Amino acid sequence: MVRLTLDLIAKNSNLKPRKEETTSRYLKKITHINFSDKNIDAIEDLSPCKNLSVLYLYDNRISQMTNLNYATNLTHLYLQNNCLSCIENLRSLKKLEKLRVSCLNHL
Repeated sequence: MVRLTLDLIAKNSNLKPRKEETTSRYLKKITHINFSDKNIDAIEDLSPCKNLSVLYLYDNRISQMTNLNYATNLTHLYLQNNCLSCIENLRSLKKLEKLRVSCLNHL
């Protein structure tokens, strides 16, 4: 299975870092993450992505969404077709405009 990590995000982002830019500064600039249909089953702490506004994680194998407290700028969250049993801290997402959730049992 695949774990969504900061390293994976940095390697696959359309936004490329400048030569002199630190990883921390680069991750703060990312606003959109699209890892739909990538067999992701776990998500690391994404708190360095402070400006994240859109997160596409549909068509994966995610069972839990936790540690969303960092995502204060998140406006869109797409989680359709996962194995979700728990989504925590939705109330902390004050700017959230769209939430798409549906569960798919992967047999």
